[in-house]
Amino acid sequence: MKKRILISDIARNLGISVTTVSFILNGKAKEKRISEGLTKRVLEYVKKVGYKPNQLAQSLRTGQSKILGLIVEDISNPFFSNVAKYIERIAYDNGYHIIYCSMDNDGTKAKELIQLFYDRQVDGYIITPPEGLEDTLASLIKNNVPLVLFDRYIPTLETHYVVLDNFKGAFDATKHLLDNPVNKRVGFVSLYSNQTQMKDRLEGYMKAIDEFHQQAFIKKVKIDEEEDSAVEQLHEFISANRLDAVLFATNYLAIDGLKAVKAYNLALPNMVAFDDHTLFKLYEPSISVVTQDTAEIAKELIHTLLNEIKGKNKQLQQIVVPSELQVRGSSIINPYPAEQIS
Repeated sequence: MKKRILISDIARNLGISVTTVSFILNGKAKEKRISEGLTKRVLEYVKKVGYKPNQLAQSLRTGQSKILGLIVEDISNPFFSNVAKYIERIAYDNGYHIIYCSMDNDGTKAKELIQLFYDRQVDGYIITPPEGLEDTLASLIKNNVPLVLFDRYIPTLETHYVVLDNFKGAFDATKHLLDNPVNKRVGFVSLYSNQTQMKDRLEGYMKAIDEFHQQAFIKKVKIDEEEDSAVEQLHEFISANRLDAVLFATNYLAIDGLKAVKAYNLALPNMVAFDDHTLFKLYEPSISVVTQDTAEIAKELIHTLLNEIKGKNKQLQQIVVPSELQVRGSSIINPYPAEQIS
């Protein structure tokens, strides 16, 4: 690694003062009556040696680091990684860089990451908040730190957020399953969670179940459940309740459901999953999904945050992005002969 070039190095090699170099690099040559010839000589030398300003010193001077912190549930999840990819592109086009990481729905880890970013003076945060983060986020808001919540929000906090229309997504998916006359027993697999996106998906499922006057079958899995245990639980849930169809509240729960089908040699029930995954298009039949427009979500997130940093948000931006049901083979299969359908 090359040795960092300092302003003092430039000044010594050109035989001028550090103050003069600093004025020129900060665009104050004319203000300080520094000649055009000297200014040109300094700038050409800076370009030649590849001098880069100290980011920490620059942020202390300007009050901006030009860095944004993105803290998500799991960056390896295709949904979060796709959103992060678009956020990074838009941020870069606006002169910002992104530092992102996963907090694995762990409130303690999330608090540590927020403090880490705060100590490094990031200009703003985009966060998918786990449970137990309310006080930490309230502190950021109190200190006027630009913040946008993503994927879920905290009802007791007045802050910007961008979320999916989870209620309608779950309602449409459940209705689609119930519209198939073979599906009398439609289950819902979710998490033990009070997060808003999970509550809204449950409510959407229940609304459709009530409209069709059908019985609800609900299974909740612990967020940190071991895979083998989750697979066993889903096998029991599907088989014991003789389910014709299942709506999965997340893509990773749906994958556990597919593993249960394979491990226990079950007949695949009609199914829909929230959030797409590469595996779903490769599986046969391909898996129907409730999708989120990741490009649109990223655009809303980064523009809301940048407007907050610039003081342009005149009111809270609480944006709900429409969901879309993509029907594939898994939700239109008919396991029964036509004459058996009543």
